[in-house]
Amino acid sequence: MPSRLCLLICCLCLTLSGRAVIAETRLTVEHLCSALNAELEGRPTANDLTFVFRPDKSNWRVATANKNDAAGKPDLQIRLTPPCVLRLARQVKRDRSGTVQAIEILGPDLKTVIDVEPQNPPFPPASPTEAPLLALVDTGVNYLLPAFQDSLAVTSDGGLFGYDFWDNDDRPFDSDPRRNLFFPLHHGSTVFSVLVAEAPGLPVAIYRFPAPEMCRFGAMIDTIADAGIRIVTMSMGSRDRNDWACFADAAGRHDHILFVVSAGNDGENIDSSPIYPAALALQNMIVVTSGDEFGRLDPASNYGQLNVDIMVPAEAVPVIDHRGVRSDTGGSSYAAPRVAALATRFLKARQEASTQDIIDYLVWRTIKHSDLQTRHGWIPDPTDDYGFTKWRN
Repeated sequence: MPSRLCLLICCLCLTLSGRAVIAETRLTVEHLCSALNAELEGRPTANDLTFVFRPDKSNWRVATANKNDAAGKPDLQIRLTPPCVLRLARQVKRDRSGTVQAIEILGPDLKTVIDVEPQNPPFPPASPTEAPLLALVDTGVNYLLPAFQDSLAVTSDGGLFGYDFWDNDDRPFDSDPRRNLFFPLHHGSTVFSVLVAEAPGLPVAIYRFPAPEMCRFGAMIDTIADAGIRIVTMSMGSRDRNDWACFADAAGRHDHILFVVSAGNDGENIDSSPIYPAALALQNMIVVTSGDEFGRLDPASNYGQLNVDIMVPAEAVPVIDHRGVRSDTGGSSYAAPRVAALATRFLKARQEASTQDIIDYLVWRTIKHSDLQTRHGWIPDPTDDYGFTKWRN
């Protein structure tokens, strides 16, 4: 039987051998260029191809060709430069249910697959961990990365602890295709890497949020509660309060769970220009914003003396992205997991602590600042365990 490391490497690289090196597309370069010329000349084109020209059709420098499959779903996207030079081609691969499983990067012949990006890979079985106290709700996590393995919560049968409420399966892989299916955004992996660094040895459950149907947040929070998880970190938000109605109801019903939420990165006062869920009136929620190491608010981070509770330094946070690349980033999205990690380490040391106890401890750790526009203040270093035994003893 192959080792878990070998399984991880196979899933990550998807080695191109055998039939995998030949793309399953019927589009040829000749067909593509013929359709492009017909479009430019105003002649009828094949109905399976559409073109977008930039800056405009008469003076184009880049053209994007889009092709749908037989079911009318996006299948292939190609970037071209004059006269018909293929610069990039990406094709989605779906399973029988229509769920995207991978994105193939095609060569200039539109036949050779030069790389594959997994989008919904299985989780290789692993050794069970202790039950998680902490969960991440985000766009998912690349759970194949070797650097993440020691922090993934694993069930008693070797499966990944968590769920994908977006695709309704047990593969909460990091992908947000809402803006562009062929170039999905990735967010959860970098947030997860902060938890890896600042909550070492503590397993984290992963839940991919239900973007297509936000009211499924209720079912997700119920699932998290049934799992015995005590702390949830969420770095997301929107201006539409209705998006978060079902979340607010479920979070309010499960007051034994602490929700650590980012304030957002609009440079605004969310007391007067609310962002949700940060501006919701929940007693079991802490809202976190980002500043520098001197206690100064980042100009791009949101603030508010009513709706933002705590600031922590998060302007140059070391992270690992969905590809496994290390870099530095910042903003309230990375401030929230820093506080969630601190709260989880405290809870691990003080397992009798209630949600209110955790909140009180976090507030106790803050330093007041006359110019700081948060409710409680800032925590200069959320990585230390100061007060874990001293607090209230």
